[in-house]
Amino acid sequence: MTFEPGEIAEVVDLYASNPAYWRAAGEHDPEHIDAAKVEADLRAEAAAEGGEVLLGRDEEGRLVGIVCLLARHPVDGLPWIGLLMVSGNSRRTGLGRKLVALLEQRYRAEGRHGLRLAVLENNPDALAFWRSLGWHEIDRRTDTAHSRPCIVMHKPLA
Repeated sequence: MTFEPGEIAEVVDLYASNPAYWRAAGEHDPEHIDAAKVEADLRAEAAAEGGEVLLGRDEEGRLVGIVCLLARHPVDGLPWIGLLMVSGNSRRTGLGRKLVALLEQRYRAEGRHGLRLAVLENNPDALAFWRSLGWHEIDRRTDTAHSRPCIVMHKPLA
């Protein structure tokens, strides 16, 4: 991600296409996604040691997904997916599955043995999505940033 104003505007539009997620997460007002807050949040993700923000585009160059990654969690040493979101118009098209498959392939190629993420307990659709891809629950705890109840999930890669 380059953090150019046009790119931030695209991410704001992508976020706005997922109001149910933002109602569950509580990080953004789903009726008014603030561009400055989006940029600040994504810059913080990218600035974290091992942090990375990736954008997914379709054949016409339109933004269809975003992924925030952490290369090595400070506690368990595994890579983590901090956020995977596809455009509301792209939900249930297989795009999310493709993005996850690419991430799993990337970390397998790096010799990583597993991948983790946390799903908000109040987001049953996301939980069902990850379970359908073979991820399993390993813990329940609150997230460190916002103290929300989460389900920690793991996918072995070896």
